[in-house]
Amino acid sequence: MSPSDVPAISVEDLTLAFGSFVVMRDLTFDVEQGEIFAIMGGSGSGKSTLLKHLIGLLRPSQGTIRIEGRALWDMDEAERSAMLRHTGVLYQKGALWSSMTLAENVALPLQEHTDLPPSDIDRLVSLKLALVGLRGFESFRPHEISGGMQKRAALARAIALDPNILFFDEPTSGLDPVSARRLDDLILQLRDSLDTTIVVVSHDLESIFTIADRALYLDIETKTMTALGPPAALRDDPPNPRVQQFLTRSLEPA
Repeated sequence: MSPSDVPAISVEDLTLAFGSFVVMRDLTFDVEQGEIFAIMGGSGSGKSTLLKHLIGLLRPSQGTIRIEGRALWDMDEAERSAMLRHTGVLYQKGALWSSMTLAENVALPLQEHTDLPPSDIDRLVSLKLALVGLRGFESFRPHEISGGMQKRAALARAIALDPNILFFDEPTSGLDPVSARRLDDLILQLRDSLDTTIVVVSHDLESIFTIADRALYLDIETKTMTALGPPAALRDDPPNPRVQQFLTRSLEPA
């Protein structure tokens, strides 16, 4: 099997739990190389918890997570950290350092994880900010720019190390509709230009239908996944009433 045939992420028989409290069980799915994969479900269904497992912040109670063919929790800590440097995360609130300029925020992972000289780091920082439409804002601090611009700055930091996989936690949350759609367009552009695999946790239906190649539905009542496929196909031919209800925002299942 060639590297391109190996899924970017492979999840098998995964259980998410805190002690005896099970959040989700029996999760099995692949995220293919170069696709935009959405994780969706109602509030409290475990979307962000699943994301934390995928990025190595939480260890699963059961099951296996493979990143590009390698089991995440079969590695020692140093190997796991090295593997996760090939991923980038955009957190829901952006998580920019308020005391730093945008340039300093984007430079931080390059300073921490590379031996590049300052001149090369400065060049890369300018490039990453330009990629997200923030050329000329290097000296601004987060509080001096809009919420949409803060999300784009956080995205520039997430792609600083040229990750193979990007994770987004509710990227359009808190944005006005125009800023949200601009961010969707930017996500699509980055996927196409950088050939990056993207995993998005989202409840924003317009965003899901716009950017996602496939989507996974987490059902809070059955505590497992009950749908997987292209969002429009799941909407038009729903596998169960709760998926239909979620994807059409109807108050009651048909």
